[in-house]
Amino acid sequence: MSHVVVERSGIVESIHRVHVAVVDQKGNLLAHVGDPEYLTFYRSAAKPFQAVPLVDDGVIERFELSSEELALCCASHNSEPEHISVARSLLEKVGLREDDLECGPHLPFDRNSEEALLRDSEKPRSIHNNCSGKHAGMLALAVAKGWPTRGYIRRDHPVQRRMLNEIKRWSGLSEGEIGLGQDGCGVVCFATALSRLALGFARLGGAKGPPRQIVSAMTAHPFMVAGTGRFGTVLGDAVGGRMFAKTGAEGVFAVGATDGAFGLGVKVEDGGKRASAVAVLSALDELGMLEGIESENLDAFRNPKITNTRGEDVGVLRADFRLDGLG
Repeated sequence: MSHVVVERSGIVESIHRVHVAVVDQKGNLLAHVGDPEYLTFYRSAAKPFQAVPLVDDGVIERFELSSEELALCCASHNSEPEHISVARSLLEKVGLREDDLECGPHLPFDRNSEEALLRDSEKPRSIHNNCSGKHAGMLALAVAKGWPTRGYIRRDHPVQRRMLNEIKRWSGLSEGEIGLGQDGCGVVCFATALSRLALGFARLGGAKGPPRQIVSAMTAHPFMVAGTGRFGTVLGDAVGGRMFAKTGAEGVFAVGATDGAFGLGVKVEDGGKRASAVAVLSALDELGMLEGIESENLDAFRNPKITNTRGEDVGVLRADFRLDGLG
């Protein structure tokens, strides 16, 4: 069994099949559930790798970008006021405007921020896109390199070629072994075996030199990486710098130990986001990575309750699997 199940009154109502891969920096499979080689689009879980050129190529120093701004480049943020402020600051330092973002608009993930926007009769703009930090970082790279800023999302643009090279670097794969698609925000997205996503997080967690700044920024500013009430932020707050984590669309989530001991990749086969946090926490619990950590906010994601319109608890999600390969 490799499932997260939804129970209502003790009866299984729905089943989410999950795949989990846990590897070390050499790519050795430490534990797994389902198919660790399941072909998986990283989606937004690629963002930490996509931010590496900012630190490797001196973009951070050139524009005097802050650790918070670097964390936002790795984010799928809520578009809360703090996120918007940091995104605008980054663009201003680079000498660009919101109009230069090519990610397209959507309403904020954060309910309060969404309601505030609608209350003021404002339409969402590209700055409200959860990927606006990543896109601002890509624009910063383009400016620093003297590349055109217009069309930076195209597959043949130097920015996107550089992104592909980073995925090659951290996954250990050749270009022909990486599947390419178009992400929700318009840029190139990448597909590999799930174990290769986990490998990238293990390697980045154990990285020395400039790439270490990516991990440090994400662990120092977990709020910037997601936002209020989001699993990635709650997990980052709870583990206190021992791990860094990033969500991706369609039920993807990845975690890396900041000492490089392991990388973990999760894919919910049907794309059900509600199951990903349950699977991640079950795996981390089995690995013993959450021992001694007390967090009511984190516990709420372990077996989240299902409520009806009256606010009554009517069901629960729970992991129905054990990791293979342990012991």
